[in-house]
Amino acid sequence: MSTAMNFGSKSFTPRPPDKGAFPLDHFGECKGFKEKFMKCLRENSFENALCRQESKEYLECRMERQLMAKEPLEKLGFKDLIDEKSEAKLKTL
Repeated sequence: MSTAMNFGSKSFTPRPPDKGAFPLDHFGECKGFKEKFMKCLRENSFENALCRQESKEYLECRMERQLMAKEPLEKLGFKDLIDEKSEAKLKTL
């Protein structure tokens, strides 16, 4: 007896998430930034709002090393933390 049920000819077509998958940091290129962010979270009872600067630095590291797609920091929610030097650096990469 089959437990699968066919409800017509419609089939489910999976699709990737909007942002897609990104590679893991196998070589530890951003490990220092990740550890700094995790330490901040632990010290602040995992209140991520208190660790936004560390989060921004970690994401910048990932973008610089092509471990995630480059996105404007404003789009990632860091508009208030952006300094011109940091943003210009990302645009030239």
